[in-house]
Amino acid sequence: MRKKSLLYVVLTAVVLAAAAAGIGFVQFKGSAVDEESELYISSKASYGALTDSLMPRIRHRAAFRHYARRLNLEQTFKPGHYVLRRGMSVVEVARMLKLGLQTPVRVTINNVRIPAQLAQKLARQLDADSTAFMEAFTSKKLAAEVGFDSLTLFSMFIPDTYEFYWTVEPWELVHRMKRENDRFWTAERDAKRRRSGLSRLEVMTLASIVYEETRKSDEMPRIAGVYINRLRRGIPLQADPTVKYAMQDFGLRRILYRHLKYPSPYNTYIHKGLPPSPICMPGKNAIDAVLDFEEHDYIFFCARPTFDGYHNFARTLREHNANARAYSAELNRRKIR
Repeated sequence: MRKKSLLYVVLTAVVLAAAAAGIGFVQFKGSAVDEESELYISSKASYGALTDSLMPRIRHRAAFRHYARRLNLEQTFKPGHYVLRRGMSVVEVARMLKLGLQTPVRVTINNVRIPAQLAQKLARQLDADSTAFMEAFTSKKLAAEVGFDSLTLFSMFIPDTYEFYWTVEPWELVHRMKRENDRFWTAERDAKRRRSGLSRLEVMTLASIVYEETRKSDEMPRIAGVYINRLRRGIPLQADPTVKYAMQDFGLRRILYRHLKYPSPYNTYIHKGLPPSPICMPGKNAIDAVLDFEEHDYIFFCARPTFDGYHNFARTLREHNANARAYSAELNRRKIR
């Protein structure tokens, strides 16, 4: 009987140990994530903030805390954007946070007029704040590292959607955008650029004016051609968007005579040639429109009074004045001031 009792105790212990091992396996290496979700851990976040965000998303929380202590996760976790995928275990989640195995985020860069707007747009999509981005965009040292200066650095950015790690440092982003700029300027684009006689910076600056003049891609090459004609003939560009930029009044709906005298190197009514740098971040369609500018003899254009987004073009001042009067009359009729 004693032998049977001893055997029973041993068997019970084995079963309990096996059960404990099974439970431990499930707790640590079984599925802890039921539903996929995104986890953002800022570089400023404490470990407490991390666990507050993480715990509602996983099961086996006691096992996670135990394993996290074993990994010294409190002192070694990496900030970033993480994707908790369905079926991940406690071990996989903890190791992901310790090793910084981030999932990149898609960042869209477009439709901004000034570096401050770009900084704000990036700050809404990445971990760094707008102040940090502005420090990078105005850094003479950083601009020199990528072959620009702090005034023209803005012209380096090519609008598109890019993948970055959420915790990318602003200086790293600037260097990445330099590589994207180099990729954009293919041998084919540079060959077209030489036809215009413009530098890359001048192409970007003219494209920014074209982009502000119209959103009609099919008309952009013709407008670019007008400005190329003016540059070649030494005629001031007299581009209304440069006045808005000079005044930093982008909501101005009607350019009046008093606005044309606003003192600024960006005001192309009082300064010949192109302004010192782009007045916005032009779309790729506008950049390519400048490279593929239309050959013609127009030197004027004016918005159509139909307000359809297109323009009437003219070869002579007399024709242009007639177009301008028709547009002005429609502005008056619509009480646009």
